Amino acid sequence: MAETDKPLLIKRYASRRLYNTETSDYVTLDDIAEFIRDGREVQIIDLKSGDDLTRQYLLQIIAEHESRGENVLPINVLTDLVRSYATHATSVVPDFLAASFDMLQKGQSQMMENMAKASPLANMPGMDAMRAQQEAFLKAMTGGPAAAKPEAAKEDDGENLDDIRKQLSELQDKLSKLGK
Repeated sequence: MAETDKPLLIKRYASRRLYNTETSDYVTLDDIAEFIRDGREVQIIDLKSGDDLTRQYLLQIIAEHESRGENVLPINVLTDLVRSYATHATSVVPDFLAASFDMLQKGQSQMMENMAKASPLANMPGMDAMRAQQEAFLKAMTGGPAAAKPEAAKEDDGENLDDIRKQLSELQDKLSKLGK
């Protein structure tokens, strides 16, 4: 889904069903999580009251992932978050978390740029596929849209694999000739 400047508006009806105003259909929490992973900002509002429910639903998505065993948040972090609601630290925690995630995403982007530029292996056959796998891994770990695997790379994987096999075969032939 294409990124836009305007958040995707999701309306919650009295029946608690969630309605995507762009596509005019009902969506689930998993759909909303996928929109976010694809780089979309979402806003969820209650149709009747007009209340913004985005925070509530984002927390619910996180809770569902954690309950399925997809543990991203360590117990000590969750415990400290609960404690922060009972202390004066509540004013510092949101800013700290936002800065930490921003720093993580910038570090991820910088690492990917460094892999592409500075590595002497950058032009080695198969590095594009390996880089795409690394980007997919980092995206999965951080949820950042910047690390998404390009569509062209997905389509070229078969061709790259054939090229790698051919080059590997050529290298094996050269090595066997050197051994004689």
